Amino acid sequence: MRVRVRLQPRASRDEIVGWSDDGSLRVRVTSAPERGKANLQLLRLLAATLGMSRGRLRIVAGERSREKVIDIDGDEGEVLAALSGAQRGGSR
Repeated sequence: MRVRVRLQPRASRDEIVGWSDDGSLRVRVTSAPERGKANLQLLRLLAATLGMSRGRLRIVAGERSREKVIDIDGDEGEVLAALSGAQRGGSR
């Protein structure tokens, strides 16, 4: 499945903020947006939240943008439930 993500680099902490009105997932990471650091941290956070290896996620659009599309190799219902449950202080 594919998920649209709005990434905020250089945040005070790594967190999944929640779903935006436009349907994208808002995520904050502490890494800077240089040499792929923020992208790597985004994939690490999503993989940990979903309980899967980072290799099952990949950025298919927006590598150099805040707006990204992530391809996730997993059951759509389980992925959406895990991401929704991880919003600001939810179970991670």
